[in-house]
Amino acid sequence: MTPSRQDKTRRHKAGGKPQAKPDRPRKGGHAAARADERRKSPPSGDKQNERRSRQPEPQWIALRDGDRPAERVPSILQSVCADGFHLIDSGHGLKLEQYGDYRIVRPEAQALWPPLLDEKTWANADAIFTGDTDEDGMGRWRFPKAALGETWPLRIMDIDFLGRFTSFRHVGVFPEQVAHWQWMRDALKNASGRAAGAPKVLNLFGYTGVASLVAAAAGAEVTHVDASKKAIGWARENQALSGLDDRPIRWICDDAMKFIEREQRRGNQYDIILTDPPKFGRGPNGEVWQLFEHLPKMLDLCRAILKPDALGFVLTAYSIRASFYSVHELMMETMRGFGGVVESGELVIREGGLSGNEPGRALSTSLYARWLPQ
Repeated sequence: MTPSRQDKTRRHKAGGKPQAKPDRPRKGGHAAARADERRKSPPSGDKQNERRSRQPEPQWIALRDGDRPAERVPSILQSVCADGFHLIDSGHGLKLEQYGDYRIVRPEAQALWPPLLDEKTWANADAIFTGDTDEDGMGRWRFPKAALGETWPLRIMDIDFLGRFTSFRHVGVFPEQVAHWQWMRDALKNASGRAAGAPKVLNLFGYTGVASLVAAAAGAEVTHVDASKKAIGWARENQALSGLDDRPIRWICDDAMKFIEREQRRGNQYDIILTDPPKFGRGPNGEVWQLFEHLPKMLDLCRAILKPDALGFVLTAYSIRASFYSVHELMMETMRGFGGVVESGELVIREGGLSGNEPGRALSTSLYARWLPQ
C-alpha cells in the first residue's frame, strides 16, 4: 500500500497563453454509452447483492479512552521559496515554477484565477507537462527550447537530490513540505542528548527520500518505507548526492500497513512519524490501499508505535475531496489520552514572481494534521 508519488497521483499549449483545461472527448464510444445506460437503470436484486459482497469490510477500530488533545485550527503552513525552488505564477488551472535552472509549467486545478504574468513569460518555460491533467493521469513532457535530460540537480535545506521529469507530472520533491521539514529539523536538534541514542524517525510513503535525508542530516536514525523499488533507488541516489552515506537510514521496500503492523508486534517505537499516503495505491505484492477505508487503522497503528514522549506525528493528504476538518477530527480521536495538541489546516505555497521575492497569492496544495507534544 505504499506507492511512490508516481503511483500516488498528487500534470499549455505550445508556446501559447495559459489556458483553462479544455473539455476532453469522452472515451470509450459505444462502450461508454452502454455504461451510461447501466448507470441509469437500477441493478437487479441479485446484482445488488453481488456488488455488496465485493465491497471490502470496514476496518473497525475501537474508540480510545482519555481526553482529546488541545487543538489549533485552522492552521495554514506557508512556504514562499526554498533554495532553488519557487512558485513564479499561477492561474487558468496551471502553475509556473522554478526548479533549479529550469522553469516548468504543470497543471494545477486549485489555480482558479487568471495569471498575473504575461503570455510571453509563460511561453518561455523550459518544460511543459502535457497529457492527462488528472492527478492519476499519465502524460509527457514537452521541451520548447531544447531537449533536456531526464534528471537535473536540485538542492533544498542543504540536501542535494535529483529532479526528474516523470510521466505522472511530478519532479521528485513537494516543496510545500518544507514547512514540515523545518519543524522536524528543529525538533530533532532540540531533542539531541535528551536520551540515549539518536531520535528515531519513521517516514511512510517516503517517495524520493528528501524528508528522510533532512531527518538524517539533523541527527536522526531513519526508517524510510515505500512500495516502489524505483523510488527507493532514487532515494538512495539522493543519499549519495547529499554525502549522507554514513548516516543510519533503513531503506525498506514494503507495504506500509504490513510494516507498521510488524513494528507494533516487535514493540519498536519512534519519536517522529511522517505519513503521506495517496488516495489510492497498490503495495509491492498487489495490496490495495484506499485512503478513506484504511487511513483510520493506519493512524491507530502509528499511534501505537509512537514513543510516550514522542516529538510529533504528521499526516499530509493530497488530492482528496474532503475538508481539513475531516483529517483533523480523525487525528484528534487517534490521539485521545496522549495529551499535546493537534493543529490542522492546509499547506500553501505563495507566489514569488520572477525573482522569488515578490510575495503574491497563496496556492493551496494539500490538507494536513499534525500532533505535537505541546
